[in-house]
Amino acid sequence: MENKFKSLYTDVCIECSSLITRRYSTSFSMGIRAFDKIYRSPIYSIYGFVRFADEIVDTFHDQDKKYLLDKFRFDTYEAIERKISLNPVLEAFQNVVNKYNIGVDLIDAFLDSMEMDLYDIDFDEPLLKKYIYGSAEVVGLMCLKVFCQGNQKEYERLVKPACALGSAFQKVNFLRDMKSDYDFRGRTYFPNVDFLTFSSSDKIIIERVVQEEFDLAYNGIKELPSGARLGVYTAYKYYRALFNKIKLANVAEIKENRIRIPNSRKLILLGSSALKNRLNLL
Repeated sequence: MENKFKSLYTDVCIECSSLITRRYSTSFSMGIRAFDKIYRSPIYSIYGFVRFADEIVDTFHDQDKKYLLDKFRFDTYEAIERKISLNPVLEAFQNVVNKYNIGVDLIDAFLDSMEMDLYDIDFDEPLLKKYIYGSAEVVGLMCLKVFCQGNQKEYERLVKPACALGSAFQKVNFLRDMKSDYDFRGRTYFPNVDFLTFSSSDKIIIERVVQEEFDLAYNGIKELPSGARLGVYTAYKYYRALFNKIKLANVAEIKENRIRIPNSRKLILLGSSALKNRLNLL
């Protein structure tokens, strides 16, 4: 009876993370629904964890963010060690961490990057690399741990393309959110780039790097386990569409508006991705 109730509790916590994903990100929700069932709950649980950590540093402006993030970090490690938490997001996450042997080094790197967002930082190349690794690449690596189901050789083979995909996603986010990052948070992530003087040449240089990362990532996506491939490819196609729209936009548009992909277009991308995957045309 005890195990039955514990299972019910864990299921309810996973449902909380699923709800968080659906409410915060339609694009990631679509991608996760494209996974085989064995992958969905763990990926929801990872997303719920990273979303709430990000929420601390981006939203709670009337609170002591450093205190909240430190407490979240402590509670995370306690949940992993004790294998239980009364915080439903951390309960779902600790189950995934312990089941799939997700390293504390990945969690540390992620939370360290979240903490960087609490301060005014003039990003140079090393700092940006550290920030992107922690805020985006390690999230992909956590998911890769789930996809590889304990196959360490397969995991190690796919680390580089997984990191490239996370980095490309994050840099596209930086371009998309350039105005809000500057207006509301005073942040400009790209080294040697000033929002006020951001130019076409700056934009082209960034886009070349992102294109290289997308190309590397795509080769890795084709090598993913079949049950995970469509979901990751769907997210890839969404971000490629967003990236292409950003490339077509001029600097003034980037600085004045948040470039978006309509939900109707997202559904078309999901359908075309599913067809390509079914026909082995990725």
